[in-house]
Amino acid sequence: MIRWLRLALIVLLARPLARLLTGADVTGRERLPLKGPAIIAANHNSHLDTLLLLTIFPARALHRLRPAAAADYFLRDPVISWLSRNLIGIVPIARDRAGTGEDILAPAREALARGDIVVVFPEGTRGETGEMARLKNGVARLAEAFPEAPVIPVWIQGAGRVLPKGETVPVPMTCAVLVGEPIHWQGQRSRFMETLRDALLELEAQAPPLRWS
Repeated sequence: MIRWLRLALIVLLARPLARLLTGADVTGRERLPLKGPAIIAANHNSHLDTLLLLTIFPARALHRLRPAAAADYFLRDPVISWLSRNLIGIVPIARDRAGTGEDILAPAREALARGDIVVVFPEGTRGETGEMARLKNGVARLAEAFPEAPVIPVWIQGAGRVLPKGETVPVPMTCAVLVGEPIHWQGQRSRFMETLRDALLELEAQAPPLRWS
């Protein structure tokens, strides 16, 4: 029941809303995985990023799509927690437990082990509009644990202008989503992260200029 409710809300509500606010031009859609284990690694400037990624996948793949999200934000009260887990389908990451020895990536590992498609934002949090912060190596740890899983770089252009960090009212503007060629675990975390960063910057360079929708 929850699975079908989630599908209906994404297809009937979230997808039209995303198109209205962003236009959502997508390049390289054919590179999106339809099943897992697979990892989507995207830049992050806005809460709209997750909405956009949920709406560009075919309906048949949505039940496998699991965005990694900050537990301290999305599980902060019972209502938001239920919506986040059941309708958005998040895998909660307890970022406040980082450095304590706890495996904060365990929920993402479990999702990949089930054959899901995990969406990660390697910057760790929303950055400044139009800029990419230093990437954290959690995505490399996931790739190392699942070397057979492709990691697909995705550049989201313009969502940070539509709904910047700290704002609550979106401003319609045509955005672009560029999907790159998959990369794979290369045996060394630093090399993998360098390859991922280069792939994201290459996609950024190909992004079209922003325009009002």
